[in-house]
Amino acid sequence: MKKFDVYAIGNALVDIEYHSTPHKLIELGIDKGVMTLIDEQRQNSLIAQLEDAHESMACGGSAANTVIAMVQMGARAHFDCRVASDMTGQVFARDLHDSGVNSNLDFKPLPDGHTGKCLVFVTPDADRTMNTFLGVSAELDASDIDRDAIRHSEYIYIEGYLASAENTRDAAIEARRIAEARGIKTSLTLSDPNMVRFFRESLEAMIGERVDLLFANEDEAMELAGSDNLDDAVELFKKISHKFAITRGKDGALLFDKQKLIEVPPKVVKAIDTLGAGDMFAGAFLYGLTEGMSFQRAGDLASMASAEIVTRFGPRLKSEQTRALLKSFKAGN
Repeated sequence: MKKFDVYAIGNALVDIEYHSTPHKLIELGIDKGVMTLIDEQRQNSLIAQLEDAHESMACGGSAANTVIAMVQMGARAHFDCRVASDMTGQVFARDLHDSGVNSNLDFKPLPDGHTGKCLVFVTPDADRTMNTFLGVSAELDASDIDRDAIRHSEYIYIEGYLASAENTRDAAIEARRIAEARGIKTSLTLSDPNMVRFFRESLEAMIGERVDLLFANEDEAMELAGSDNLDDAVELFKKISHKFAITRGKDGALLFDKQKLIEVPPKVVKAIDTLGAGDMFAGAFLYGLTEGMSFQRAGDLASMASAEIVTRFGPRLKSEQTRALLKSFKAGN
């Protein structure tokens, strides 16, 4: 039996969330609905302008949210990342450990520097906009990879945000190569339309010839296909991945299990915050697959889980909430 269900690699960030309006984003010079990389000076300027208006602060980052969701459901996961030895980094490392996620942070000394932070702006339409200063997460490289953890996992999960720098991209590629050499299933998420728009070549290098499982939302998929037609994205995804999951917000999700397309109906809810929805979908979906569920059933669980998280403020559910959701799903509710 494998030691881990999933090995993941990605950015480690502290999410600081704010309620905002489209007008306020324009006033601050922020592009709505996407993730934008900024430097520390710009982030400090934004924080100063916003004063103490933040609603919540939580340890996050896309892949971290995904593996924590999996572990809350009962899976075993390992996450490799980089944080600094500052107070924020120590809190992140402790939170990851307390969440039950195995990590390189458990046994590697934390470097000097600043831990990355992501300012998240949630507008009344439940859309999330992110401005991210990566801090030492931008320095993640192949030395952060726990090769033994990859070799003892069923899947690896690669965060598309790693495409933004040469060293982080190369770390993602190395992780994929290690997995492929040992027959470990590979999965990757495109993460954000801006990652596809500005770092296409890096993302394509991370995907390689083909990954086993590709995650994306509708906008990311069509951006990669260079088309406003989802059918074009589906045809491209069939060429670069054996299987895939494309989330479509209020329209549910579209899955491909290597043989047929599967439509997952949406769960109708009143969304207030879409931050973490894609991360939760991927975590629940991977949990389902590693538990032996069919694509359809894993998709149904992922749809239910992502629908639940958008009704709450913040990128993650509490452990007891995730366990209650899984119990309800298994009971057929």
